[in-house]
Amino acid sequence: MRMDEIGYHHKHDTSFVTDRPNGAGDWLLLIVKTPAIFRIDGKDIHTKANSVIIYTPEYPEYYTADGEEYIDDWMHFGADEEEQQLIHNLNIPLNKIIELSDISNLSQILRNMCYEYYSAILHKTEIVNLYFRMFLYKLHEQIVITRPSVALSETVYLERLIWIRETIYRWPERDWNIDTLAKELSLSRSRFQHLYTDTFGSSITQDMIRSRIQKACQLLNDRNLSVEDIAHNCGYSSTSYFIRQFKNETGKTPSQFRTELTPDE
Repeated sequence: MRMDEIGYHHKHDTSFVTDRPNGAGDWLLLIVKTPAIFRIDGKDIHTKANSVIIYTPEYPEYYTADGEEYIDDWMHFGADEEEQQLIHNLNIPLNKIIELSDISNLSQILRNMCYEYYSAILHKTEIVNLYFRMFLYKLHEQIVITRPSVALSETVYLERLIWIRETIYRWPERDWNIDTLAKELSLSRSRFQHLYTDTFGSSITQDMIRSRIQKACQLLNDRNLSVEDIAHNCGYSSTSYFIRQFKNETGKTPSQFRTELTPDE
């Protein structure tokens, strides 16, 4: 990651506004601690406190205070290919407001990054990079556990849906059956799939695939495991099918990914 500039807990009054019609030219991460107004796809959106957004370099940026005060943590940066792939694998939305129940851990990580970046310590670049990856994983956790904004009539299913998603990512190698999961909630298959997608922004099939590929990426660190072993450990009965899905998700074959991860000496 290339750090351009970072700030922690900056305060502004009600007149504050940022307007960049052509984007900032680099990536921008905001942790917004007060109500605010964001313009997304030409529509003004009133957001609550405890929101996060990650802008890509060319996406138009417009946000302003929605009250007497605007407070945020912010970071301008450049994401390399590996970090962009991690963002994709974690299914973190881009150019979209993410409303969370708690931002304290995320803000603390930004505070630590700010301290390290402006310090004179020897390995500050490496430490900031590690903090950034930690931030992405913690953001993913918050997205998963935050109660999504769906119709009140559907809230009876939220806890079970969250539990199902967490279980899929915890045990990706299992042979998950959508009909069985839908039956647990007393829903039809189509209703269950529709509700799952509305809740999390990704289909249950996408999450099943991503959870397996994430586990495969971890197992590829172990050179004692063959690609066939890893395919089996991730729940695939066909190695060739595993390789196709892995390449679709990461842009590389498992062997190519392993070579870049742990090159031969």
